Amino acid sequence: MKRFLKKNYGLLFIIPWWLGFVIFKLYPFISSMIYSFYDYNLFRTPTFTAFGNYIKILKDPLMIKAFSVTFKYAFITVPLELIFALFIAYILNFKIRGVKFFRVAYYIPSILGGSVSIAVLWRFLFKTEGLVNMALAWFSIEPYNWLGKPDGAFFVIVLLKVWQFGSPMVIFLAALKGVPTDLYEAASIDGAGKWREFFSITIPLITPVIFYNFVTQLCHKFQEFNSPYIITQGGPLRSTTLVSLLVYNNAFKSYEMGMASAIAWLLFFVIMAFTVVAFVSQKYWVYYSDEDGR
Repeated sequence: MKRFLKKNYGLLFIIPWWLGFVIFKLYPFISSMIYSFYDYNLFRTPTFTAFGNYIKILKDPLMIKAFSVTFKYAFITVPLELIFALFIAYILNFKIRGVKFFRVAYYIPSILGGSVSIAVLWRFLFKTEGLVNMALAWFSIEPYNWLGKPDGAFFVIVLLKVWQFGSPMVIFLAALKGVPTDLYEAASIDGAGKWREFFSITIPLITPVIFYNFVTQLCHKFQEFNSPYIITQGGPLRSTTLVSLLVYNNAFKSYEMGMASAIAWLLFFVIMAFTVVAFVSQKYWVYYSDEDGR
């Protein structure tokens, strides 16, 4: 026993991590899967319904709408965010005066963006008497009810997430610095312009990083909760009701833990399906430096 402890002394240091993983990750993961097959209300005895919760979800128009809004939100926000992140990273990769200041300035929104205070501030900016409408008034433009109309509310939450492009920008910037400069020099000698260099050299060489940012941001956007809940509460007309809000409403407002677990697991399978499709498709557009990386 002493010999075992002496050889595996390092295992003692990961016991706190294992306890946290089992209690706060593994147990909720397994229990939610079990609850998804039950009609489980916190104030009633659970009743086994097999796939009853999943059938209700697929038949409920509000659930279908929430999933469609989530798809729309994810596939609009992620490309816009990555485009802005890559564009800014490409500019900040040049040796210009004050570049370190601009790198920090563009990254700060990503640090603050997940906080509740920023979402509250964003709501006040876009309310009817907010600063955005005040700025529009200076140009004699009629105020717009951003949070009271479906298109306006959806635009507001999308804009907030696109504004928080700092994290993928930093990763893009690191990738751009890894592109060999001799390739640009050779292309310049051949008469290639900046746009030609960007699309023929830069983009192909950083496609692994583009793929990584796409997958991580897509998974994150499918699970978005703070901004739609705080800014719009899922309205108006459920135009910003994402699936994560349905999970919250069923679990902590209706106390229907079985239904909430089923919705969460259905979202999990959707995210997993898109991730698998992304990994399968990478062989057609992601270029690695060695054949084993494909």
